[in-house]
Amino acid sequence: MLLDRKVITENTGVMETLAALLSRVTQPLTQLLKKPKEPEPEPEVIEPSAGEAEAAAPAQEAVPPAEQTTDDVPMQEASVENAAEPSSSETVTASVPVDNEQPEAPPADKKKRELEPPEIPDENIRLVINILAGRECPSKTFSDTIDIIRHLTAIPGTREIFGKELIVRAQELGESIVTDLGDLASQIDSAKTGVELQGMALAKFSSSGSQQRKLLQVLIALDHLFDPKRMQVQQAAIDSSADSKLKEDILTTLSESKTFEGLWNNLSLCLAAIRRRGNMITVATILLPLIESLFVVCRNSALKEAPAVVAAPDATVSTPPPEARMDGLFFTFTDDHRKILNELIRNNPKLMNGNLSILARNSKVLEFDNKRSYFSRKLHTREDRTVSHPSLTLNVRRDQVFMDSYKALYYKSPNEIKHGKLNIRFNGEEGIDAGGVSREWFAVMARQMFNPDYALFNPVASDRTTFHPNRLSDINTEHLSFFKFIGRVIGKALYENRVLDCHFSRAVYRRILGKSVSLKDMETLDLDYYRSLVWILENDITDVTFETFSVEVDRFGVVTTDDLIPNGRDIAVTEDNKQEYVRLVVEHRLIKSVEGQLDAFLGGFHDIIPAELVSIFNEQELELLISGLPEIDVDDWKNNTEYHNYQATSPQIQWLWRAIKSFDPEERAKLLQFVTGTSKVPLNGFKELEGMNGFAKFNIHRDYSSKEKLPTSHTCFNQLDLPEYESYEHLRQQLYTAITAGSEYFGFA
Repeated sequence: MLLDRKVITENTGVMETLAALLSRVTQPLTQLLKKPKEPEPEPEVIEPSAGEAEAAAPAQEAVPPAEQTTDDVPMQEASVENAAEPSSSETVTASVPVDNEQPEAPPADKKKRELEPPEIPDENIRLVINILAGRECPSKTFSDTIDIIRHLTAIPGTREIFGKELIVRAQELGESIVTDLGDLASQIDSAKTGVELQGMALAKFSSSGSQQRKLLQVLIALDHLFDPKRMQVQQAAIDSSADSKLKEDILTTLSESKTFEGLWNNLSLCLAAIRRRGNMITVATILLPLIESLFVVCRNSALKEAPAVVAAPDATVSTPPPEARMDGLFFTFTDDHRKILNELIRNNPKLMNGNLSILARNSKVLEFDNKRSYFSRKLHTREDRTVSHPSLTLNVRRDQVFMDSYKALYYKSPNEIKHGKLNIRFNGEEGIDAGGVSREWFAVMARQMFNPDYALFNPVASDRTTFHPNRLSDINTEHLSFFKFIGRVIGKALYENRVLDCHFSRAVYRRILGKSVSLKDMETLDLDYYRSLVWILENDITDVTFETFSVEVDRFGVVTTDDLIPNGRDIAVTEDNKQEYVRLVVEHRLIKSVEGQLDAFLGGFHDIIPAELVSIFNEQELELLISGLPEIDVDDWKNNTEYHNYQATSPQIQWLWRAIKSFDPEERAKLLQFVTGTSKVPLNGFKELEGMNGFAKFNIHRDYSSKEKLPTSHTCFNQLDLPEYESYEHLRQQLYTAITAGSEYFGFA
């Protein structure tokens, strides 16, 4: 072959032509993967028994020719016509006695030959990988090479040959890059200017034929080799056990190899040095192929659901499987370099459509703007553009927007609502809907869905602008269909990139995301009940005559008892089981008591928005996604804040406002959520911030406990408890951790 000649592999143009030619030449090999058609079974001839034959003979004789069935007549006529013009073969056959006539077997030379794979020497198959290791491998050449590999894997045994050869090439490239990365890390630390540093990085990493680009292409080829969806391999053509064993061996090589371990470590060192220097994102961009290489390796192993196995106390600790090691590497790397990764994605959002899409599986490292951009792109790429959907024309009365829209849209299919273009007209008002009328329709819908006349939602205890489903909403006979409709409206708003001025309790957002609720979620709904549950957890109740595993429910004056567990009304709450009691009663109050309403709401919401796609957000981000980022005036916030055991001139207070001003809009909104329970800013500013008993200003209390403790909050009172941190850096880090930890931490002291 030509692929073993350096003069060929060093010529990019020749390699492109050769790869295209080989792709076309090897394409017929895919016929080997097609399953042969099974021959149709011959009709079974049933021999009549002697008794049946004797009974049938006289009957046959008794039937006169005129009464023969019409089906037999054309067959006889056809026989006569054929006999009139006998062929040569029929003449020969006619000499055979009719009594012994048997079905004639088809001639042997007319049998369909089975396809046999060609014999290609192993060394020639390995030479295909030289295309990837050539001087340069442009995208067209790389695509053709992937096709060549896909075609050749139809030949038994070639998958293993390609796999082993690709691993060898990856090892060779990795060894070369490790040294270069080590040099680069020290150069980053010693470089005086960014321009000088970029020049050093450009030397070995930025050319189109750089080693890191070749490594990425080799690893992508490996990824394609073991992905049946990409290689389009019929399962019948693969020895699944051997294929799985080969894949496991390759994963083990990639995870245990000292070369790759050193490669990822040095890459991490370089990114850490870039982060320390600051304003070096262009250098990180140069190293993007290596970052992609790591994620390609992690793609097939990261974040798999592992069965929960409880090891025996005396069990020996064995070496973790390669998948577990790659999981650890993936999580550690993405956590350590989340800032750089987010900046790379922000500069080039299309990266999340490629090898960096695996970050959506560890979405906590993605910042909100990148999540929102990814969410929007994925949501709209799911659209079947080949199917046209009619416009959704609505004629509504302004004071009856909710009911008129419900009657017009409820019986539409999910796809009609999702893809149909809204065309809104308010009765008695002139105007063409070029987007502005639809925007107004969403705004009016966001207000009217909470109309108390429909009895669908109740405001939470902490303020009058955040809502939770009403457990007694069944007084409205159409309540479940209303909840489903509201879910669809919110889903449609997300699909249309509209924001709604509607805010739900944290429990609702957690239910949308499929997460369990916590005791902290109870605080905004019923502060007194929340305090009683906290008291149970914090005190010994051994000698206290107390509750049972049941709750009393008041329905318009009729009190009934609901068991939290089977026969719960007969099981007392004790010191040993109080944790379980608190968990169950919180779940009942927040979720179980309104389960039908939430299920209907989610059914409508997921008609438009896939559950797996929205799951990349946490509950705070989901509120920002639905309701939008608020415009926060930090000076107005500061001027309407009260202090307890702090002064406006206290160092901690000065540092706090300095930290808030350093936050981006998303982080400020999360701080507002953390302290008040919602991201909503009052129309007239922070002086009208809602609390449990009307207006309640934002207030900061000194926390005299540990200085290592995270800040905590009391959302019913818009209260932030701030420890006496000893430096600005420590205060900012602790505050940032508290507001971004999401479901892992929500200020529960």
